[in-house]
Amino acid sequence: MTTHFFGDTAVLTGRSLKHVTRSVDTIITTAIVPIAMMLMFVYVFGGAIRHGSGAYVSYMLPGILLITIASGISYTAFRLFTDMQAGIFERFHSMPIARSGVLWAHVLTSLIANLISLTIVVGVALLMGFRTGAGVGAWLAVAGILILFTLALTWIAVIPGLTANTVSGASAFAYPLMFLPFVSSAFVPTDTMPGPVRWFADHQPVTPIVNTIRDLFGRHPVGAGLWTALAWCVGILVVAYVVAGISYRRRIS
Repeated sequence: MTTHFFGDTAVLTGRSLKHVTRSVDTIITTAIVPIAMMLMFVYVFGGAIRHGSGAYVSYMLPGILLITIASGISYTAFRLFTDMQAGIFERFHSMPIARSGVLWAHVLTSLIANLISLTIVVGVALLMGFRTGAGVGAWLAVAGILILFTLALTWIAVIPGLTANTVSGASAFAYPLMFLPFVSSAFVPTDTMPGPVRWFADHQPVTPIVNTIRDLFGRHPVGAGLWTALAWCVGILVVAYVVAGISYRRRIS
């Protein structure tokens, strides 16, 4: 059964990736919005923002990476919704394949596409002056956090992809997720915010994730923030996975 699942998922992932490679503009579009934000904040607002020492692009890059992921997973919901409307799922279910492999194929496609977009954004940040002395271990830790965060948001994207009534509804859910980094430590320290806003910024998932990635890039001790970031990522992932599974079973039953 395990071999059956992995084999079917690999084949279905290959099918989804072909759709992505035929529309490379999707990946480019996903990267353009965060890059435009990075250019605007660094070259327009950066000189007026108090963020501590170092280049502002290095300070804000972790938040931009999370926005890149939030922007990318909207296409996962779109592709899933399109397959549902086209009857592709019913066709797959008539075949002797692992049913869960259909969802995992979309999730893995999202992960690969987002990793490409993240690489593009980091490349542009390097051209803008981003520098880090982080070693291989720190880079692997950053990559692990971003992959975990991508999986968590992608499983959230699966839910509207299965339950939305319109293609606009399937994609629009990502906008609140893209807004969260703006009310966090992604662009300015939270101690500059008024009380209620600061409380929310300090207790939402983006802030510990951003701070942990920033500390890893800056070779600073991560402390308990790492475990808080991982707890948020794993918690969101587990809840989203369970809800997505329930939605999937209801949709195909």
